[in-house]
Amino acid sequence: MKQIIIALVAILVLPVTLFSQDLKGIDEIAPFSEGLAAVRQGDKWGFINEEGTLVIDFRSDLHWNKDANTSKSDVSGVRHPKFIEGRCMITKNVEDGVPLYGFIDTTGNTVIEPQFLNVYPFKDGYTTGVLFDKIYKGENEFKLKIYEFKFFDVLLDTSGKIDEYFERRQNIQMTKKRYQRPFIGAKRLTSGLAAVYIKDQGWELRKLTLN
Repeated sequence: MKQIIIALVAILVLPVTLFSQDLKGIDEIAPFSEGLAAVRQGDKWGFINEEGTLVIDFRSDLHWNKDANTSKSDVSGVRHPKFIEGRCMITKNVEDGVPLYGFIDTTGNTVIEPQFLNVYPFKDGYTTGVLFDKIYKGENEFKLKIYEFKFFDVLLDTSGKIDEYFERRQNIQMTKKRYQRPFIGAKRLTSGLAAVYIKDQGWELRKLTLN
């Protein structure tokens, strides 16, 4: 009985022990942000804390781009994974390889499912992005499923709640050969003001009524 108890305790302690071991074979270490730093092994990234403990295991869905244009603030400027206001960007491919973006929290849990074609990092609890919505419409005579794609510029908070729908976007091609990442047509300027881009008219200012 004593041996069984010892074995069970060892099993329970094992994950913590593994995460506490010295890390080796690291290919890249990003700067610390909010107490966490991204570390890369091959094409996978994880996060360490300031004691060097791996607190988020290596995974392949953290968004990064070795050729990122860091002068840009949307997804194209993300050089390596980074937490901003407790959120780090993740990605997955859908619709013939088109990438969607979402966010995890500092425990590694997905809090905002990948559903944006482009999105800014959070600032003061909010961000804006281009929302992708896929609606099932039925089947045609060949029993092929038919979907309608909708795209909107939106304002959302760190929980993923969409607080404002701005303009509906048109003419975004969701095939890999024709797809071009759309620019984000809405910017939160202050707590009560946003700028929204209107096609052929330019930017206009809109008041926000956030709770």
